[in-house]
Amino acid sequence: MGLTYKDTDPVRLSDDRSAVIVLDQTKLPNEVSHLSISGVQEMYDAIKSLAVRGAPCIGVFAGYCVAVLAGRYANEGMSAEDAFMMLGENASYLDTSRPTAVNLSWALKRQISVAESCREKGLSAADMAEKLCAEAVAIHEEDIDMCRRIAEYGLSLLHDGDGILTHCNAGALATTRYGTGLGPILLGKEKGYEFHVYSDETRPLLQGARLTAYELVRAGVDETVICDNMASLLMKQGRIQAVLVGCDRIAANGDTANKIGTSGVAILAKYYGIPFYVLGPYSTIDMSTPTGDNIKIEERDPEEIRSMWYEHPMAPAGAECYNPAFDVTDHSLITAIITDRGILRAPYTESIAFAVKEKR
Repeated sequence: MGLTYKDTDPVRLSDDRSAVIVLDQTKLPNEVSHLSISGVQEMYDAIKSLAVRGAPCIGVFAGYCVAVLAGRYANEGMSAEDAFMMLGENASYLDTSRPTAVNLSWALKRQISVAESCREKGLSAADMAEKLCAEAVAIHEEDIDMCRRIAEYGLSLLHDGDGILTHCNAGALATTRYGTGLGPILLGKEKGYEFHVYSDETRPLLQGARLTAYELVRAGVDETVICDNMASLLMKQGRIQAVLVGCDRIAANGDTANKIGTSGVAILAKYYGIPFYVLGPYSTIDMSTPTGDNIKIEERDPEEIRSMWYEHPMAPAGAECYNPAFDVTDHSLITAIITDRGILRAPYTESIAFAVKEKR
């Protein structure tokens, strides 16, 4: 288990493997603090509250959660059969914490498959825990490798000096190491490229202002935070040469779900003739979802709009607030989907199917 970590890595396993250590992203950019999470309710709450967030990062977190719970059950003397049953119940519960991001269910299913294999082989609960820990680390290591490849593919489509628009946060905080949507920018900085990045603040949770700007400033990238409703003006002024966004789910036809507001940015980019790139690992592809119409959109607490960031509520008492967390960008608006398995282009039903089948 050769992973090494920094204080700003979003997720890692504790040294004694009894807890998942999470960088609390609700406190950024003003405070760097960590949570030690060992109980299933704490795990659920960490995802739901966005202490841990970003589809790939949630997947890594979920893998470690199952490993930690398996270790606890083994230490309690539970039988392999009982441990397997409990892990199945835990996974089902965790899977309800954020319904739009497919990486969560992908990682949980992968871990439960490992646990089932252990049970069928007659392994002990302790052996099951060891196997699940190794699988969780493998998920994490694969994500690091995937992000690097995504960054390299994405960088091949950019030019030194480009102005780039981002929406939400798809950097290392949302994944591991380079990230997805920010990966080409951060890798490009290492290689000497000079980009100017305009990061949509991304209401109502402000991931662009709080998290993307935080990552870019730390990396020394020239960046400017803009309000979400300023993107059209910047495009008209010729300041934007490409749009890079992450994704939480890719449907079989190429429709993609991402943070609310992404589809509007894609429509603007189409109008102004600006390339709109969606970046995500193959694990974000959900072949069981035919189109974006089949993606369940998470609705969150209206107080995130009304009062979350304000000393006093910014909407009058009695005002209704609608707070969908995601929207779906139609595949016709997407210039390319950049994955660790290559740059996918229309017709997406063909390129996505090929990418999923490709063996690594």
